[in-house]
Amino acid sequence: MNQISDAAHSYMLFYRKQNNSSMLIYHFSFYLVSFVGHMPLQRPSPSGDRSSHIDNLVRKLGPTLPKDVLKGFVNEAKNETGSINATPKTQQKKGIPIPPQVVMQPFTSKNISRINGKAKMKSDVDESEGFCDLKYGSYCIWREENREEMHDSMVKKLKDQLFVARAYFPSIVKIPAQSKLSGELKQNIQEVERVLSESTTDADLPPEIQKKSRRMEAVIARAKSVSLDCNNIDKKLRQIFDLTEDEANFHMKQSAFLYQLAVQTMPKSLHCLSMRLTVEYFRDHLFDKELSEKYSDPTLQHYVIFSNNVIASSVVINSTVVHAIDTVNQVFHVLTDWQNYYAMKHWFLRNTFRDAVVQVLNIEDPDSYGKATLSHLTLPVEFRVSFPSNDSAPAINNRTQYVSIFSHSHYLLPEIFKNLEKVVVLDDDVVVQQDLSALWSLNMGGKVTGAIEICSVKMDQLRSYLGDHSFQKHSCSWMSGLNVIDLARWRDLDISETYWKLVKEVSMKEGSALLATLLTFQDQIYALDRVWVLSGLGHDYGLDIEGIKKAAVLHYNGNMKPWLDLGIPKYKEYWKKFLNHEDQYLSECNVNR
Repeated sequence: MNQISDAAHSYMLFYRKQNNSSMLIYHFSFYLVSFVGHMPLQRPSPSGDRSSHIDNLVRKLGPTLPKDVLKGFVNEAKNETGSINATPKTQQKKGIPIPPQVVMQPFTSKNISRINGKAKMKSDVDESEGFCDLKYGSYCIWREENREEMHDSMVKKLKDQLFVARAYFPSIVKIPAQSKLSGELKQNIQEVERVLSESTTDADLPPEIQKKSRRMEAVIARAKSVSLDCNNIDKKLRQIFDLTEDEANFHMKQSAFLYQLAVQTMPKSLHCLSMRLTVEYFRDHLFDKELSEKYSDPTLQHYVIFSNNVIASSVVINSTVVHAIDTVNQVFHVLTDWQNYYAMKHWFLRNTFRDAVVQVLNIEDPDSYGKATLSHLTLPVEFRVSFPSNDSAPAINNRTQYVSIFSHSHYLLPEIFKNLEKVVVLDDDVVVQQDLSALWSLNMGGKVTGAIEICSVKMDQLRSYLGDHSFQKHSCSWMSGLNVIDLARWRDLDISETYWKLVKEVSMKEGSALLATLLTFQDQIYALDRVWVLSGLGHDYGLDIEGIKKAAVLHYNGNMKPWLDLGIPKYKEYWKKFLNHEDQYLSECNVNR
């Protein structure tokens, strides 16, 4: 009996740890403990016995998310991760253990579940909750932060008892000597079925439900004491295991997919704001004034922002101006697309930022920039990189970093700003907390761009993407977010041409944007002091609050952007304080209330 109880307990722990987010497994553990006390159990195999009835039930009760979505969602993950964790043959021969390196492509639905390079066996899942972070990324952090207590526990308990009673009834009714017990089982089953047909929450249950539950529990205990041929019950147990496991896994993947969809989709409030501003621009565009003499003056401080988000770009500009000692020399250039161009124009015409001026440019307009245009705006590209903290650390404890790099649009800067020699590029997911004027007197020693280096992610760790190209193995990777760019030096070295050639060479490779950018700027990065930028506010819950307050720039790299409901609440306040909550359009569109 002790061995059987241990087996039942093991089942419960196994399934609860595997799908901690699904309450289905939690409830089913009750089934297991409550009625298999006398049965010898074996762990169900992945290809366990499953009747056609259960297959039909799975199809009927399955969630409504289209199958082709999750088919691509999982299959593409399996197909595309094989090369990521490959170990070079030379190192395999020497027997040097190399921790698996995982570098993710920009976030799409197909790579949500491909973070962990190798497929994990079920027995590996319960090693650590960290596996969830590796597989589903920041969705798991968000899930833990927003976990809700289980509601309607009595309804769930009744459903559990009903299943147990139904599992025993077919065997009990075949024993003539147990006719009285089978009658009581049938009566209790009918009573609970009647209650559940009328009640879906605990508040709907009748007052005497506790008594009914105790009677059901007592009759189930008597049924367990009867000597039975347990084949039927064992078969049902295996079937419900398979059914519950499949359903829980499906819901986990569906939840992660919907979370990722929420991250990539523009919130309704921001869409409302963009539409309202666009309409108002065409109603009253007579006050549109150009200050071209400032826009092209190389003696001024020019900041460039690539964005399709009105509020995000406004926060960047407002936070920069608020902390600037002198704003007369500040010029901001917001590069956007056709869809958001007029909304941006209207917003920055009706809002002033001390003495600074703001120019809005449509990067998709061929009439204005000719060759220096793209068919569509591209924003800084973000890669999710998973790497070990040390050589002996198991993969389950890998640390995650979100690396943002230049997009195609960044390589048009020398052509768009032909008269300028130096610019500071700010991503639209940053907040400025100190004066940035010191960046304009920075001596970069002939380097093209100043950036924050990430020495926890080195070029050697990205070798699966860099392939046969020559690179310095121990050099650090770097981040966009805050970048000082010497356009004159850029033109001298023809950086853009180098980049486009590399893009053509590696266009068919996974991670081609990351590869082309890192190789283009190899030996051309001036490392900024780390006090300039603190990254991770879009994914890391463990940042030091004092470090946040001291940083000159906060970078919300990661999935949890501050303008999303999914944003990390304790970091949102640093972003939201630069919004004008009294603005008419923000109030009407319910932006960040």
